[in-house]
Amino acid sequence: MDFRPSHDQRALVAGMRTLLSARFPRRKLREAVDAEVPEDTLDRSLWRELGKCGFFSLRLAEKDGGAGLGLPEAVFLFEEAGRHLLPGPLVATHLAAGLIPGVAEGDTVVTALEAPGMVEHLAMADVVLVLDGERGPDRGCLRVLEVTGGHGPSVLAGRPVRSVDPTTPLHQVVSMPERTPALPDAGARGGGLAGDDAARLLREAALLTAAQQLGSAGQTLDMAVSHAKNRSQFGRPIGAFQAVQHLCAQMLARTELARVSVYAASLTATEIDITGARLLADEAAVRNARDCLQLHGGMGFTWEADVHLHLKRAWLRRTQWRPTEDAEESLARALLAAPGELPGENREPFE
Repeated sequence: MDFRPSHDQRALVAGMRTLLSARFPRRKLREAVDAEVPEDTLDRSLWRELGKCGFFSLRLAEKDGGAGLGLPEAVFLFEEAGRHLLPGPLVATHLAAGLIPGVAEGDTVVTALEAPGMVEHLAMADVVLVLDGERGPDRGCLRVLEVTGGHGPSVLAGRPVRSVDPTTPLHQVVSMPERTPALPDAGARGGGLAGDDAARLLREAALLTAAQQLGSAGQTLDMAVSHAKNRSQFGRPIGAFQAVQHLCAQMLARTELARVSVYAASLTATEIDITGARLLADEAAVRNARDCLQLHGGMGFTWEADVHLHLKRAWLRRTQWRPTEDAEESLARALLAAPGELPGENREPFE
């Protein structure tokens, strides 16, 4: 069986890379970093452009206006988004396509609340996905909460807090809402998704977050190699020194290990594979960014360098959609579970 990306998949990735290079170049990233108003970190016109190009509707059936593609193709696109540090609640919005009106087209921005704690881009969101229940692989159900007035839902006791990532505004929510009214399209689902559907969406959210981490790890690897080739010390490029070569080789090994794990998990979609891929991708994103910063020396610590943005985004992503400690607990449970006990384990692979 050939596991290499197909011609169509490579074309999909190339198209996404071209779109982001044109619509979200480094200048746009720096504008988001320097934005004084949190709402300016999310470009609504770019969001609609992503919807028009099928980023959010990628996995919807063709009869529903989607492309009818699968989780592997979504992973490829989220990897590119991670490489470009595209801001916004991409995972929550992608998962909500087909559930909430306007999401697939990019007209509606969706963020998510998993438990009392931090919520990203709450002030810019139109809808919040609320996860009811305890943390863990079998957690409750997903419900939808409509935002009122464009300034966050009044039933959420949230306050803005300073984020380590300047392109990801955060609100601290101290308690979960008691009632989460359903939007019209969710009524057929009883106001939310329960059981296996909710568990599946949570696994997919963890995998798509891992794909973003993978893209960031690949980008910081490229930045480190480019700097090693162009920066000279003692009359020769620093890439000629063995210590620098070893550092870059370790970054490459981490990235490729995470890559094959994330790609394999997109095919199997099982709990144990996704959890393992998430842990490897988190490690690759954080450690690669730190090693890239070290190679840049004092320059890497300056506000003008982009490497610190990758490190801060990697830190933040590591706490979202199954944080590291939850992923470790989930992997331990998966390794100790009897056959048939894991969510999604009975799914036929490669379908």
